[in-house]
Formats: sequence, structure tokens, C-alpha cells
Amino acid sequence: MSFFGTAAASTTPTAATPDKDIEVPEPPSDSISSLAFSSAADYLAVGSWDNNVRLYEVGAGGQTQGKAMYGHQGPVLSVCWNKEGNKVISGGADNAARMFDITNGQTTQVAQHDAPIKVVKWIETPQGGILATGSWDKTLKYWDLRSASPVATVQLPERCYTMDAQYPLLVVGTAERHIQIFNLTNPSTPYKTITSPLKWQTRVVSCFTNSANSGFAVGSIEGRVAIQYVEDKDSTNNFSFKCHRRDQTPNAKDQSVVYAVNDITFHPVHGTFSTCGSDGTIHFWDKDARTRLKSMLYWASFEAVPGPISATTFNRNGTIFAYAISYDWSKGHSGMTPGHPNKLMLHACKEEEVKRRPKK
Repeated sequence: MSFFGTAAASTTPTAATPDKDIEVPEPPSDSISSLAFSSAADYLAVGSWDNNVRLYEVGAGGQTQGKAMYGHQGPVLSVCWNKEGNKVISGGADNAARMFDITNGQTTQVAQHDAPIKVVKWIETPQGGILATGSWDKTLKYWDLRSASPVATVQLPERCYTMDAQYPLLVVGTAERHIQIFNLTNPSTPYKTITSPLKWQTRVVSCFTNSANSGFAVGSIEGRVAIQYVEDKDSTNNFSFKCHRRDQTPNAKDQSVVYAVNDITFHPVHGTFSTCGSDGTIHFWDKDARTRLKSMLYWASFEAVPGPISATTFNRNGTIFAYAISYDWSKGHSGMTPGHPNKLMLHACKEEEVKRRPKK
């Protein structure tokens, strides 16, 4: 089945990039805000500013099929899956989080805030699954989906802009560069509150995967990423680096044209990570070797006008990397020009792009 009842049940890619990346047909009609793969199969959930969440099934050869679509009453800002990978949860500008059950097609509201929900994250605890929601109403709420009321509400210092979790770590980035770190064995009280090591507005936080020491990456609007460890004993390993920048002129080598880092995604197996930005590029990095593994420079090969990369995600075993080419509102309303690219792309990961470099 295709989303809109057209005859094409499964569609081969309409176009491929020079690197043979696959363009998913029937993408959202407005900017793509969030991507998440199921933990059980190659089902991709896609949240969009067109108020909808779309679910695609990705086949072995990269062919995709639209499986379902459900709506919010405002732009969708975040999507995630439950542990079993059979329910999608989304948060949006209608101040609500909604859950879609792929087994029966039913949608239910599972959370409520007083302002838009910027991030939803599913957290698997020893006591069972919990939904965490971060909102512009300056609260973080935890929900047991069997109850209509939150099990706990935490006052944040400012509006929630970004959040990530790798049990027992949860990290929230808010306006005014506050970062709150939670140990989920005590979820109602911040374990630590710090100011972002980056001097400009926080765009994204992302927790390490497959790491011996607990920590997270922070990306800002000023083309910079910080690697931050939670414990003071590991603080000598903290560092930051510039990325998603361009030279003012070809020979300037000044890296003075600065772009926002829109998303940071850690590889589920190797613990390496990707960054994407408003400059329309994607880079893969190894934090331990402090090196760049691969750059995907797509802004030169798509349109004459660069298209920002707004969101990224790996599938459950890290063999597929999905990314969205969408307007990210980094230039405000004036940047939303007619005909701006809005594409959903799939990249088959190569070992050299995502595998850690051997330590010297």
C-alpha cells in the first residue's frame, strides 16, 4: 500500500545521488523534523511540519513502501519507538504526544503539556518502559502509558530544545545554554546542571552509545560540537571542535561562514557518530581517535541551492543511515523559498565510514 492510495505498492528509488544513496518516494509535504527506526525491523518513522507522522518499510535492497500515516493538530517535532518496535510515539506543536500502534492502526494521546512538546524519548528501565517528554513549557515529564497523569514532573531552567537518553543517562539541553544531566535511577532530581561548553545556542544533545564512560555530544548553531563526559574523573577527555563551516572565498581558508549543527547520531554498534548541518553536509566521526572518518558533501550535487540536512538516524544494527534534506528554518521565514528541496534519503553504511579507527 502506498500512503495516498495510489497504485504503486512499492516504489523503486526515483533518483540516486552520486554515492548511490536512495531517495524515498512520497516524502512529507513540508520540512522533516525527526527520524527514528524501529528496534525490531527496518521501519522508519518520519515526523514533519505538515502535522503528520509517516511510517515507511525499508526492504533489503533499499526499496521503500509507505505503510501508515497519522496526524497531530500542529507540526510534529519529534518521533521515537517503544522497546518492542511496534508502537511509534510522537510529540508536536499541539502540546500533545500521541502513540500509534502498528499492529492495529490505532492512535491514542499519551501525554500533554502546556506548550509544544519538543522531544519524546522512550526509556527502558528495569521496572519497565517510560516515556519522557520535554517541552517549551519548561518541564520534563515522565509517563507510564497505563496512566493518564505523569508519574513525575521536573521543572527545567528554561525551554527544552533537545533531549537524549541511554539508560541510566538522560540529558536535556534548554534555552540559555543550560544542560541538565539526570541519572534515571533518581529521575526527578538533576544529577548535574552545567552550562554548555559551547558559547552559542544549543541545537542538539546526543548520548554516547557503546562507550565505557558515560557522556554526550552537544551541537550548537555556531558550527561546533563538544564531547562531554558526565563524571569529573573523565573530564580530561572533554573537547570541542569546529565543523559545518565554509571559507568566505575559495582561497581564504578562514572557515568564517558558519552553519548550525542540526543533528548528532551515534552508531548503535561502533559508538562513532554523525553530524549534519545547515550547510547540507554530513560527517562521520570517531570521538576516541578524535578524527573524521568520512564526509558526505551533498550540497554540491543536489540543487544549485544547498539544502540543509535537518535530521539523521541509524537503523537498529547501523547498516542503514537515513537523513532528511529539508529547510531547517536557520534563516527564518525569508529562507523558505518556493521549490526548496524536501527529500528523505537512505545511505548504505560502509565499514570505513562508521567503524572506529584502531588506537595508535
